[in-house]
Amino acid sequence: VVVPANITLLHLPPYSPELNPTERVWGYLRSHYLSNRIYKSYDDLLEHCQTSWNRLDESTLASITHTQWITHEIQG
Repeated sequence: VVVPANITLLHLPPYSPELNPTERVWGYLRSHYLSNRIYKSYDDLLEHCQTSWNRLDESTLASITHTQWITHEIQG
């Protein structure tokens, strides 16, 4: 794999969901929009997931996925 000069690869431990921004987004969606519900069907669940995702605004998404260690690692 040829890595472009403007890309920095950061190697994560084999199992580290707390370091994966995607896991934090799904955790936020589950805790704020998708928990404590009974879904009538798969389509109902899919609709709720789509609605929840669309309710995320840019600032909320940025705050959920921000990681101080990545900024520090790139600068350091």
